[in-house]
Amino acid sequence: MRLTDFWDRLEEAFGPGYAASIAADQVLSQLGGRTIEQALASGEETHVVWRAVCAAYPDRVPTRLR
Repeated sequence: MRLTDFWDRLEEAFGPGYAASIAADQVLSQLGGRTIEQALASGEETHVVWRAVCAAYPDRVPTRLR
């Protein structure tokens, strides 16, 4: 998954303002206690981060975006 696709999906699932907040502030256990931004900055693959988002927010991410 390209990084632009990742951000498009995150914004579609959470809205532009809330997606940025989640990426910067929400620590996910699925990412080893890192935020989305930290995981991506450390080189984590976007598909791995996206799976973590889907696991952390199963009711928020639509099935078509998974």
